[in-house]
Amino acid sequence: MRRLAAIVALLSCLPVLATSGLPVAEAAEDRDAGVRGSARGTDPYWPLDGNGGTDAQHYAVKVRYDFATGRLKGRTAITMRATTDLRSFSLDLLLPATAVRVDGRKARFRTVGRHELRVVPKAPLAAGASFRVVVRYAGKPASYRYAGERNWLASRTEVVAMNQPHMAPWWFPSNDHPSDKATFDVRVTVPKGKKVVGNGVRVGRKVRRGLATTHWRMSDPMATYLAFFAAGRYVVDTGTTAAGIPFYNAVSRGLEPRTRKNARAMLSRTGAITDWLQAKLGAYPFASTGGLVTGLDVGFALENQSRPTYGSWIYPSVIVHELAHQWFGDSVAVQRWRDIWLNEGFATYLEAEYAAEHGGESVQAYLDRMYRRTCDEPASDFWRLDIADPGPKRLFAEAVYDRGAMALAALRNVIGAQTLGDLLSRWVAEHHDGNATVEQFQALAEIVSGKELDAFFHTWLRSGTVPAPTLENGLAGISCS
Repeated sequence: MRRLAAIVALLSCLPVLATSGLPVAEAAEDRDAGVRGSARGTDPYWPLDGNGGTDAQHYAVKVRYDFATGRLKGRTAITMRATTDLRSFSLDLLLPATAVRVDGRKARFRTVGRHELRVVPKAPLAAGASFRVVVRYAGKPASYRYAGERNWLASRTEVVAMNQPHMAPWWFPSNDHPSDKATFDVRVTVPKGKKVVGNGVRVGRKVRRGLATTHWRMSDPMATYLAFFAAGRYVVDTGTTAAGIPFYNAVSRGLEPRTRKNARAMLSRTGAITDWLQAKLGAYPFASTGGLVTGLDVGFALENQSRPTYGSWIYPSVIVHELAHQWFGDSVAVQRWRDIWLNEGFATYLEAEYAAEHGGESVQAYLDRMYRRTCDEPASDFWRLDIADPGPKRLFAEAVYDRGAMALAALRNVIGAQTLGDLLSRWVAEHHDGNATVEQFQALAEIVSGKELDAFFHTWLRSGTVPAPTLENGLAGISCS
């Protein structure tokens, strides 16, 4: 994610929504029914993200969106595996569910609080068993909030389901945490005059009675917050990059002509930037690349897997940033939200590398400039924040991005540019389609470089102080002036 500017303050809370689907007596029975999959995940930043006892394998999401009313109607089938014996389990969903089936049989269900859908199947599920849960639901996503976020982005003419760290519960039920990745088939039905853009490869489009259903498929495991769809009037450009990677670019026709022309020209750089990143990092991890520029007023860009979204203000370095996330954040996703440096610091560092190879300042000049800009403010949040564990309110702090990138630029000086390149390539290869932690990266850095780097990483990530301009810190020859 790259934020253009501070997001407008969130609206006031909605009243608690009524629950449905499970009478009180049955709810009491559920409490005593035996083994329950926890409604809580394992991440202390957002304890309700994800759920215990299940592992999602595949999502088949079907939604129909009404632009006039803002109402979304959905049917999502999830193939899951029980990780323990279960008599009940939970899913993350904000919209009211209307029916639930497990392996074709009606299941009891109820909404717990605003965010958890508790499901009680007809028969217990044994540990290791695969099962299929189908949830029908409907509501107005713009009416809901979670964790202080109102994430639905829509107008009477366009909708884009994009946000981080949460987006899925506004439009489909899931285990909503990056540690539980799955493959996706997404079908979106809207008026036939609209085009639908999504993750991965467009499988097909069917028109019936004034409505069109578009099918997108992501065959690589994907974190739930990276799943997206956009619907509106778009100019679409398709083709392949010089390296042979298919691309699909879309720009909103809602933008005024000059802005649209500029956005289309900017987005056309996606292919060359993807190829450049592939040459630096190893094979592009997905079946297609591309991007979408929305006509809606959005203050950030987001690395939706295979197809980032941007505002009308799109510019070259933000394209580098979001495409770098395809390796750092998407293919290699965080194991815990505290590991966000692995996403944002790395994508920001690739911006510096790209600039250095395309007529801009060198990586060393970038590090010098950034250090001198901030080193005389040791008490600032920029230096005091632990970017290996920034906390949920500081997940997207400037330090995570810029100090995070500086740490990699300094590591380049300590272990050498070639070794850093080897490290990044090996990192994305070893964790392809998986999850990883900051500690794992540090361990691999020591293996690849043959150096003991505990002090280096402590200084740059966790110490809360300005790194001294020393050789050991990758800052030899730099002064704070």
